[in-house]
Amino acid sequence: MAKFSQQDIEQALSKVMHPEIDYSLVDLRMLDDVICEEGKVRLTLKLPFLQVPVKELLVQSIKKALAGLDESINVQINMEEMSQEERDNFKKMAKEGWKL
Repeated sequence: MAKFSQQDIEQALSKVMHPEIDYSLVDLRMLDDVICEEGKVRLTLKLPFLQVPVKELLVQSIKKALAGLDESINVQINMEEMSQEERDNFKKMAKEGWKL
């Protein structure tokens, strides 16, 4: 198993782009509580609403980015709904970076 650091994980995650908004998930503050330990990565994916249609695409994008570091990496993604303040900030950035 390859070795990777917290910094490697954070760098890989910083490149995961939102499919509909021209910002990364990190820029949009959608990732929280990123913990890297012993070949495992745990993180929280914060969604504006838990029913967003791109939820599974976001999960797969995160897993793919981390697999680029090490295919055997174990990724656990918890999902949480954003607070109203987080959602307001997200909407503002989404409006600026909307691709469609």
